[in-house]
Amino acid sequence: MAFIEVQSLRKVYASEGVETVALEDISLSIERGEFVAIMGPSGSGKSTLLHILGFLDRYTGGTYLFDGKEMSDYTEDEMAHIRNRKMGFVFQSFNLLSRTSVLENVKLPLLYSAIPESQWGKRALHAIEAVGLTHRIHHHPSQLSGGEKQRAAIARALVNDPQVIFADEPTGNLDSKSGQMVMNTIQDLNAKLGHTIVLITHETYTAESAARIIRLHDGLVASDERVRSQRKAKDHFQK
Repeated sequence: MAFIEVQSLRKVYASEGVETVALEDISLSIERGEFVAIMGPSGSGKSTLLHILGFLDRYTGGTYLFDGKEMSDYTEDEMAHIRNRKMGFVFQSFNLLSRTSVLENVKLPLLYSAIPESQWGKRALHAIEAVGLTHRIHHHPSQLSGGEKQRAAIARALVNDPQVIFADEPTGNLDSKSGQMVMNTIQDLNAKLGHTIVLITHETYTAESAARIIRLHDGLVASDERVRSQRKAKDHFQK
């Protein structure tokens, strides 16, 4: 059974009596350990799909099985527990607390976990080391470059050792050099640590860092194909 599986997924937003179809008849599956990029132009439904896959929003029709269980069978508390323990999130805007050090930012998800406080520091240090940011551990976000901020956000997503990491346009606010470093970090999480990665992007050169690319158009799957060979992100960001 696939780790993530959706069948005939549909999402409709209703506002003042007007319905807008964001997703229409989406069917796909993602295996454990896969690195999948979901791409498409603005309005194609890719962020809506990520929000549903990440238990941040509910769908209107169809089915979504996460780890073998239908999303609608989870209670709100169970969904919150899964978001905290089994999922990690990386967003374009970093979402770091400005007056808090990198170490304390990375520790934040542990506040809502069952992990003893005595282990928080060790876990956070391990996550920070994994993204190559040990030399910035006591710095505040204002003292970091854009790429360093995103790597801190990735470390925060890692701290609970999630089974899947959802990354929504993680290089969108970065220059080419910083984007290269962030994508190399994400590739390493998949290749070296075995994390399942679901990457949302509108950029082809970013998507090609994945092993598989799913293209959306107007809320539909336009194509789903394997990338013949994953190149390191540096190949894509070089000018």
